[in-house]
Amino acid sequence: MIGLIFGETDLPKIILKEIKIKKIKYLIIDLSIKKNFKKEKNSFKASIGQFGKIINILKSNDCKKVLFAGKVSRPTFSKLRLDFKGIYYIPQIIKKSKLGDAAILREIINILRKEKIKTISSISFNKELALKSGIYTKTHPNKLDNADITIAKKVLKKTGDYNYSQAAIIRDKRLIAIEGKGGTQQMLLKCKRKKNDLHGVLVKFPKPKQDIRIDLPTIGLKTIKQCRKVGLKGLVLKAKKNIFLDRKKSISYANKNNMFIKVER
Repeated sequence: MIGLIFGETDLPKIILKEIKIKKIKYLIIDLSIKKNFKKEKNSFKASIGQFGKIINILKSNDCKKVLFAGKVSRPTFSKLRLDFKGIYYIPQIIKKSKLGDAAILREIINILRKEKIKTISSISFNKELALKSGIYTKTHPNKLDNADITIAKKVLKKTGDYNYSQAAIIRDKRLIAIEGKGGTQQMLLKCKRKKNDLHGVLVKFPKPKQDIRIDLPTIGLKTIKQCRKVGLKGLVLKAKKNIFLDRKKSISYANKNNMFIKVER
């Protein structure tokens, strides 16, 4: 029995579909705001503050492993309904929350580990979601693109203390934007197109100390379309350390718009 701890976005639905195909026994801890999984069998609604409830559900169903998927937004801690274990653990969660949303999940993993419950990678059953190294489009990066990519990687390396900065945009060897707490989508929305032709790159890599079991950089068709809208020519990911949704549609869209998708080792 695997415990699926699900939040928002489409990733949990993709994972659940594969688990059903493979006929793996599961239960769901639904942390989504809109109760996205209330119609699923063995689904239990819970909040971050209900550690006692979550742990009891997992242990009573002999779940020794859990998988996290989907975005779990930072809660308003003063409005959380806490059970006894929640009261005990919440000070640790509040302290870690200052480091970003991913830090909250990492602390929850630590709590589960103390309860002898192991966390596995979010793509354990969906290895196909992580791209291997290579260039996936007809268009390849040119000399200027490669220079922009090199600068972006250096920028991300220097921001190692900020665990929410997974992405940077470089155009003509200049830093245009770096990801903040609002994520990649918010960063792209703030960018402006300067010329009619496509130039500039988005590089999205995991942070050096990032827990890739729960926090892999994720992109999909929406990201590619936003890159096109702001005039970016390409996107670069880290091999096997990414989640790429809507792969066929994204690659097709990139090819039609003379964009490149590169995955580095």
